[in-house]
Amino acid sequence: MSDPVALRSRAEHLAAPFPPLLAGARHLAASVVLGSHGRRRPGQGDEFWQYRPAVQGDEARNIDWRRSGRSDAHFIRQMEWQAAQSVTLWVDPSASMRFASSSNIPEKGARAAELGLALSILLNQAGERVGLMGHDLPARTGEVQLMRMAEALDRAEPGGEYGAPEAREMPSRSRAVFVSDFLGDLGPARKALTEAADRGVSGVLIQVLDPQEEAFPFDGRTIFESMGGTIRYETLKARDLRDRYLERLAERKAELEHLCRTTGWQYSVHHTDHSASGILLWAWAALERVV
Repeated sequence: MSDPVALRSRAEHLAAPFPPLLAGARHLAASVVLGSHGRRRPGQGDEFWQYRPAVQGDEARNIDWRRSGRSDAHFIRQMEWQAAQSVTLWVDPSASMRFASSSNIPEKGARAAELGLALSILLNQAGERVGLMGHDLPARTGEVQLMRMAEALDRAEPGGEYGAPEAREMPSRSRAVFVSDFLGDLGPARKALTEAADRGVSGVLIQVLDPQEEAFPFDGRTIFESMGGTIRYETLKARDLRDRYLERLAERKAELEHLCRTTGWQYSVHHTDHSASGILLWAWAALERVV
């Protein structure tokens, strides 16, 4: 029998390159059952999409004679376009994302990282190129790319109280995914989405919130302090702030939704006390809609 201590040491050394985040993301990705990944439009691919009536200019070799033989018209057999595309992710690494109101639910940043990586796994399985903003990881395919993304997300250091994406890291006419609480200044996010739209980049924006941030369950004397410690506010009547806070939060959501609608992006809110499978499935479907 091997020395148990030595065996454990070798096992830990073997497992070291595989961040726990990657294991969690793979488990999350496996919980979502998906079909083949297409572009829902005609083009090069292996999957049949639809028949269309032949028109003047179509070559005879493209006519499906078997289908045409069942009617008085000629039909062209179209395949679903399945060319690989680039999808660049931005997962907010800021201090604000380290918040969790309970030990029973994950930090916003942990959930955002797991969600982003799980989506990358699904995209990679579909033959898409995936990349990560802010970590010098342009879009590529393969398991090595996923490993690099997992390591980058796992080791990301907070970069200030609130984060913001950079449109310059997104290739033109590609797709992108932004995951953040979007509780800071919206100016940078608005600029990034506007610039992205100008370059033909479409995408998905997911706002991750803790349930306490949604409910504002505070009463009496309360000290509010930002995760980075640079913002602090004390009040003796927290309950009096609740209506104004909820109104501001609703305005923030409405502004994000409007921004996404005007730039051709998709928007959704995810709460960290909910299962991540639902928002992962939504994000996958939303990426199909923004092609």
